[in-house]
Amino acid sequence: MKRNFLIMLSILASASFAGAQIGAAPSTDVLGAHLNYGRGCAACHAPHSGALGNGNAKTADATTGNIALWGEDVGSLFGKTIATGDGGHGGGGVIEVLPGSWNAGTPDVAGVLTCLSCHDGNYASGAMMKNKVYETLPATYGTLNAIPTLLGNDGTTVGNYLNDHPVGLNAVMGCGGPYDWDCSISATGTVQMNGLNSARFVTNYGFFVSPGAYNNLPVVLCTTCHNQHLMNVVKVTTGAKSGLTTGTYATMFFVKAPYNPASGTAGSNQTAQFCRQCHGGEANEMNNGTAVTTF
Repeated sequence: MKRNFLIMLSILASASFAGAQIGAAPSTDVLGAHLNYGRGCAACHAPHSGALGNGNAKTADATTGNIALWGEDVGSLFGKTIATGDGGHGGGGVIEVLPGSWNAGTPDVAGVLTCLSCHDGNYASGAMMKNKVYETLPATYGTLNAIPTLLGNDGTTVGNYLNDHPVGLNAVMGCGGPYDWDCSISATGTVQMNGLNSARFVTNYGFFVSPGAYNNLPVVLCTTCHNQHLMNVVKVTTGAKSGLTTGTYATMFFVKAPYNPASGTAGSNQTAQFCRQCHGGEANEMNNGTAVTTF
């Protein structure tokens, strides 16, 4: 009897641990804010004729919709230069010259240009954006000001992108040195988390980000960190990319990994773990720490 009780207690403890990690299925549509006030997928993807078919062609763009059936006008962004932040490592900003056409063939066409057609408030019209956060923010966030969501027009100086994360073909991810993981970069520009510490981090959390590849180097795009189709949930499979328990996890802001700043668990570090995927110098594993991921 005592043995059976101990077995049952062990099962309940395991279930409680798994439940603390894995969030319940979301009760709202996984597209979240990208339902675009009910318009849904067609707000971004026009089945026919791109921005012309969506009635959004404000500039002369003969190639509208040629990539991903994109239904928003990007013509005003073609060839524009933006200087995003330096990531805290000095240097005064990362310069990105946006593609000059849909046919540029570079990863920032689908990974940056399309996103800015709705999220840029400087060169683009703003499209469906209302400059408000759709999600309910946790109590840990400040509430004094409205949360800005338009890059280049966020309440500071119009045209300022220096307070935005580095992005573009010159936002190159690295390995080694004081800020980066003990990883390596393949001949085709893929980050390989194969060092002693980086491999341990993958076991403790994972490597969910998706850098683009340009000139055989990994570069940061908007889609490196964000999955524009899933706002509040992410699926994790235990394996080479993560040692977390297989399941569905809560996330926010379309982040493509477990990321829940609303966690009520004391010492939860999952949001910091997300950032550490690229910022290895600030990770426990690179500083002889033994902490793993706490949800």
